[in-house]
Amino acid sequence: MNLKDPKNPSGPVIVKGMKVKVDRDLCIGAATCIAVAAKAFDLDNEAKAIILDSADEETREAIIEAAKACPTAAIIIHDESGKQIYP
Repeated sequence: MNLKDPKNPSGPVIVKGMKVKVDRDLCIGAATCIAVAAKAFDLDNEAKAIILDSADEETREAIIEAAKACPTAAIIIHDESGKQIYP
């Protein structure tokens, strides 16, 4: 599995012009993000969401929907201007 940023597997990384980060303290490994955007997210060996290099193959909408699907709102997204989109 190829990570978007091997040094920061849970981000922050830039995907489709958005800054995406997984708060590892909030992530409970529910994997709903993977169900919604399988090319963007996976779980590491600690059952925490990580951001894949193939994330750019997903639509912006799918990544935002994956964030909204997270039961703990662990996926934080900012737009190009730095404005928080979600949560």
